[in-house]
Amino acid sequence: MPIPAPNLYPPFNIIRLSHVVFGVTDLAASRAFYVDTLGLQVTDEDDRHIFLRAMEERGHHSVVLVKTPEANVRSLAFKLFDEGELDKAHDWFEAEGHSVEWVERPYQGRTLRTHDCFGMPIEFYFRMDRLEPIHQKYALYHGVKPLRIDHFNCFASDVDKAVEFYNRIGFRVTEYTEDEESGRLWAAWTHRKGGVHDIAFTNGLGPRLHHTAFWVPTPLNIIDLLDLMSTTGYVANIERGPGRHGISNAFFLYILDPDGHRIEIYCSDYQTVDPDLEAIRWDLKDPQRQTLWGAPAPRSWFEHGSRFQDVEPVASDMKATPIIAP
Repeated sequence: MPIPAPNLYPPFNIIRLSHVVFGVTDLAASRAFYVDTLGLQVTDEDDRHIFLRAMEERGHHSVVLVKTPEANVRSLAFKLFDEGELDKAHDWFEAEGHSVEWVERPYQGRTLRTHDCFGMPIEFYFRMDRLEPIHQKYALYHGVKPLRIDHFNCFASDVDKAVEFYNRIGFRVTEYTEDEESGRLWAAWTHRKGGVHDIAFTNGLGPRLHHTAFWVPTPLNIIDLLDLMSTTGYVANIERGPGRHGISNAFFLYILDPDGHRIEIYCSDYQTVDPDLEAIRWDLKDPQRQTLWGAPAPRSWFEHGSRFQDVEPVASDMKATPIIAP
């Protein structure tokens, strides 16, 4: 199925991805990972929550850790252009038959909770408390020196369906993987903010969250993180990389937090600001698609993902298979 033409006039205006809410089983262990090891900054915490931001972020949080009996993902959140766009989003999702609810969220204004075409919980807001800039407080930089949240990648049982739905609300495809035999999409990268992606979709049991990515200054920060993790008890949490993707051209590393939530550390992709930019097509069997150089992805990278709260994932019927490390 060909990718749809860009929808330049969506029913409401999404600016970018905003934050992820992780359910974690051990708050202290998660704090040690995200704060002491990765280097995210704590903006508030209590006995059930930790709010975190990266070094360039002015919003109050880009990650929320919530203590829960079992690990899951509570929601993925997006920032809208202004307050009026919230009402447009509410009316659009309601007209499409999706559940809609106004919810209270700390440090945010009005927040709309709804779900996508697979039942994946998504939230929208306009106002979040602003904090003072810390990007020049170099004494605070440690770990991998994360600058900002960059994207989500989700498993989807039908990537064509995901692309069609998210195109309707304004996400534009930058790169995609097509199965030559069936003509169906194996994966797609879509954006709002002018990078390669705000949210991407990979074929598999879904919906599940494949990973959340953070942008770092240079590849050397990733090497420093590997040295740190390998000598502080986290060597088993290193899943894949370092390497460079063919898709996005990004230098990458994939690691797992104490509950198995996958985090990508990421730099060196490119801008996609022009609204008429042509998407780049990749064949599923191209060996440089997922890895321009470096070891192929392990089987866990295609099978392991974080489940969303109260959402039962569905298997894909697509039979095509990617290149998997032996």
